[in-house]
Amino acid sequence: MKKLMIASLFCTLLSASNLFAQGAIQVVQKKDSLFFSVQNKIILKAQVSGNVSKMQIHEHQSVMNNAQYQTISLVPADFKKFTFKAVVIADEGSIACESDRWNEGLSIVRHTVGKSFNLLNNAVYNRNNDWLISFDAAYPAFNMQPQENNEYQIQVVKSELIIRFKPRYYQQHRGLTYFKPKEYSIWKKPVVGWCSWFAYFDNVTETDMHRTADVLSTKLKKYGLDYIQIDDGYQQVPIGMPDTWINANNKFPAGMGNLANYIASKGFQPGIWTNVSFADSVAAYQHKELFIKTLDGKVALGNWVGYVMNGANKSTIDQLIKPIYAEFNKEGWQYFKLDALRHLKYEGYNTFSKELMRDGINKNEAYRNVVAAVRNQIGKDKFLMACWGIRPELVGLVDGCRIGNDGYSYAGLAQFNSYNNIIWRNDPDHIVLSAKEAYRSCTATSLTGSLFMLTDQPDLYEKSNLIDAAIRSIPVLMTSPGQVYDVDPSRSSLIAQAETEMSGSGPRPFDASTTTTTGLFQMDINKPYENWTVLGRLDERDRVIPLKDLGLDAKKEYLVFEFWSKQFRGIQTKQFIPGAIDTAYNCQLFCFREKQIHPQLLATNRHISCGALELEQLQWNNNRLIGTSNLVADDLYSIYIYEPTGAHFKAVNTGIATLIENVLSGNIRKISFRSTDAASVQWEISYQ
Repeated sequence: MKKLMIASLFCTLLSASNLFAQGAIQVVQKKDSLFFSVQNKIILKAQVSGNVSKMQIHEHQSVMNNAQYQTISLVPADFKKFTFKAVVIADEGSIACESDRWNEGLSIVRHTVGKSFNLLNNAVYNRNNDWLISFDAAYPAFNMQPQENNEYQIQVVKSELIIRFKPRYYQQHRGLTYFKPKEYSIWKKPVVGWCSWFAYFDNVTETDMHRTADVLSTKLKKYGLDYIQIDDGYQQVPIGMPDTWINANNKFPAGMGNLANYIASKGFQPGIWTNVSFADSVAAYQHKELFIKTLDGKVALGNWVGYVMNGANKSTIDQLIKPIYAEFNKEGWQYFKLDALRHLKYEGYNTFSKELMRDGINKNEAYRNVVAAVRNQIGKDKFLMACWGIRPELVGLVDGCRIGNDGYSYAGLAQFNSYNNIIWRNDPDHIVLSAKEAYRSCTATSLTGSLFMLTDQPDLYEKSNLIDAAIRSIPVLMTSPGQVYDVDPSRSSLIAQAETEMSGSGPRPFDASTTTTTGLFQMDINKPYENWTVLGRLDERDRVIPLKDLGLDAKKEYLVFEFWSKQFRGIQTKQFIPGAIDTAYNCQLFCFREKQIHPQLLATNRHISCGALELEQLQWNNNRLIGTSNLVADDLYSIYIYEPTGAHFKAVNTGIATLIENVLSGNIRKISFRSTDAASVQWEISYQ
């Protein structure tokens, strides 16, 4: 490229030096290579084929709604196709993803376990520095391959390439002002448990909690249920000073510390509910200095929140917040559900904003002070969940957020899919294992890597087969979003309205709803031995599934297996017809694996990931299919093998596990075995 063209480009960039301070890309050419850097750190290295000297590079920067946009175009002077080979260099925690919804295909919520090789990906999001770089191109003209060391190889063949860079993507472009990813990490361990609320509401007793812990220890603990959380019902009323929380009511005669110990003795992590309301009028007026005052000098009183604590007052934090959570932390509670947060903000600080302004108080800082005090007392190693409704003001302080109203709804998992495991862990609320919803709720929650909490009375876990929906869905795997936009943007696009609300009595336009635009949830799984995809279909609105809409190669053949009914759905290419949903499950879960020329694993029965949870190794070697699986004690483990026509089965060896079944039906061989103890088992199937 001629020096004059580069000089012109640099003049454009230098004229926007104020934007450089915010992290705009600088472009430098050296011979046939291009280097993109941000704040002196190279984030992209590229080589351009063809007549490089005639390549035109144009760059444009703009700011809209306080968000910075930068667009770079590469156009040959002759407008002929060229090849752009590049590597994007990011940090740990970065992901390959889809930046915007370009295609007109199905609406599918995508999440990924491991590196994402989905063909719909057109961007890299770097969480550490909150930047997004994307390319206006699609497969097959565009191809992205994640590498080791957080690098992403890219190849584009086009006559024009548009590259878009969005610094401070979630903070500015998505309106999450408090998102400062370098200051906190996402909670990476599975969060799977049980909550007392819909099982017992506020009638819960110490006996109920003990019995639940006893039953869950035998029925679900070995499968990955880890937390047992006591909800509303243990505290004294009216709630007020710390002793009303710390000293339980007469339904819990042994006290809360004893309950935490009992739960822990059964192998679980104890969880506890609290809220930030204050209902004791006598105590409030005895300690008026700890609360917001109205213009006429009274203690500010709001619906649902009661007397409004002054989060800007150090004495309020020291006397009303710290003692509660210091004591509960000392007693061994590991999971904290913090409720009434919407009411503290809406009926509290928003409603009395004039009073706060009068006293020189920043309402959001006061709000964050309350939650920060909870976090400081319990420590960063305890899970802190904000409840309820989207809480953009608390980003960075909480590990999870109840994104919708009371009662489970998978809709929010499509309306805030881009937040999950980037901002926090989404909580769609507690799962009731009802005949209608058990499999649907468990499927959507597990496929998205969200917070997974059951809430049935323990008798159900002893007597109902619906427990299998939970058994096969836990633990949840650690996922990253496949899209950094929300598949249903109807709610997140209105999030700024949280600053205007004065009532939290019900869902607001920006809170997750109960209905959404899609019932399709996809998990791409990438393991060292194989990549595959599972697709949850929760309703029948989409009757044809084009493979390209899943980010699969429509030119290839895929084996499709339905997990819940254990049915092989044949060899598919281009598109797939899922058919009617079995009313026994009220949803479907399909596993798509690229067809090989030899016998191959279709799925296992342990987990809806079809093997990703427990299958450590898998290989085809010398006419043998060899795998290593981590078995749950006394759980019948089944593997489903596709045997192409002409394959001649010879023998199966299940190692230390006992072989229970070996049956061939059509092209599908089902092999089942069991271990009396939890064990890593190597199995081998040999062929002639």
